[in-house]
Amino acid sequence: MNWFHQLFRSTTTQEKTDPMKKYLIIGLGNIGAEYVNTRHNIGFKIVDFLAKKEGVSFQTAKLGDLAEFKIKGRTVLLLKPNTYMNLSGKAVKYWMDKENIAKENILVITDDLNLSFGTLRIKAKGSDGGHNGLKNIQLLLNTTEYPRFRFGISDQFKKGQQVDYVLGEWNEEEQAKLPERYETSAAAIHSFVLAGLANTMNEYNGK
Repeated sequence: MNWFHQLFRSTTTQEKTDPMKKYLIIGLGNIGAEYVNTRHNIGFKIVDFLAKKEGVSFQTAKLGDLAEFKIKGRTVLLLKPNTYMNLSGKAVKYWMDKENIAKENILVITDDLNLSFGTLRIKAKGSDGGHNGLKNIQLLLNTTEYPRFRFGISDQFKKGQQVDYVLGEWNEEEQAKLPERYETSAAAIHSFVLAGLANTMNEYNGK
């Protein structure tokens, strides 16, 4: 058997045995009507937008709402934990284990006070930055090394009003800019799945 046939046989064997790549995109937020349009729920809003764009709907599942779509041979699961923000890790770990998804193939979307409004920052790892959702995910996964997608909500609040600001609703100017930010966020998620983390960071960080 010549080298070409050996290569062809090994390639096709690998293609048959490799499982289809799966990705878990987690939008963090709080359940309940009072939280729907708050800054803290930007993770929910981004995955809602992506689900609508892909023509899929969320279904209630264990520890959260789940939607699924396929793109170029990859399966993408969208998750909105229903555990409330402080226990987000419980849902993340459950679905990672159930679907056998590696931590490199998850992307956690959250709000960030340290970034100006609408700025995107995607990283391979990092601290929780005082964010309770990330703190719980870190605790249950026992690592800080998982991809996260931070969406800037800025820090335009007076001293002592951080909680009210984070759990407050977007102002009119922000509301007007959100649709374009959702589009860019959806494109960044597609890039994460199709082009990989490094390329996505280069392309979308700071946008």
